[in-house]
Amino acid sequence: MPSKSTTGQAAAPNDQRPAQQSGAKNAYLLTYNAVSAVLWAGVLYQTATIGVNEVLNVHKAVAFFGNGDWPTAIQRGLSSAKVYDNLEYYTRTVQSLAGLEVLHSLVGIVRAPFLTTLMQVASRFLLVHLIASPYAFPFSTRHSPAYTTMLLAWSVTEVIRYSYFVFSLAGTGVPKLWTWLRYNTFLVLYPLGISSECWLVYQAIPLASQRNELFGYALWAILAIYVPGSYILFSHMLAQRRKIARQSRKA
Repeated sequence: MPSKSTTGQAAAPNDQRPAQQSGAKNAYLLTYNAVSAVLWAGVLYQTATIGVNEVLNVHKAVAFFGNGDWPTAIQRGLSSAKVYDNLEYYTRTVQSLAGLEVLHSLVGIVRAPFLTTLMQVASRFLLVHLIASPYAFPFSTRHSPAYTTMLLAWSVTEVIRYSYFVFSLAGTGVPKLWTWLRYNTFLVLYPLGISSECWLVYQAIPLASQRNELFGYALWAILAIYVPGSYILFSHMLAQRRKIARQSRKA
């Protein structure tokens, strides 16, 4: 079972609380989480702003021709290449920073379980450095609504998660609202993010096979790994949610 922190809160995936009390560690992790929260807020703001504008523009265009239904506008708007063109490099850079979390867990700076941290970071790296990379399969990603929904799921999750740890590390206490968000929003955001990631990997398979048949098989294998991997990560978060709920009832 995952360990508890000194504040009595259960350790969660990518838990950024220090393994031992240390002023230097605490200051470093506080800075890391604060910077990460701000950077992911940038991803969220830009994705939401561009996405909403594109949906509204498409809705106006189709309404002009007498077919102004919102489902069509949303699908076409989210398929706009503007999200990819404006955010691909920025998101890749921000997500690359999370590679430090694997190191944090490995050397014991934080309490995060190494395996779950590695699995989550590795899947994200697969998407930003290969599937969605302009040097690999941009043509299967650039106009896919799954890229937009993936960024929305990632960014909302990370803004909540990193700011949660900022509250915890700052010693001010985590607001009840933030605890609720941390242990409930994943019920929607995790399936949205995982399904978006899987769809983008699936869309890249034909292009990968054209380059080398083995590349296509490799992506099929990765999709197969997503099944147990997703189950492990989601089950771990459900366990933490139950533990937090029990602690709240006792308080």
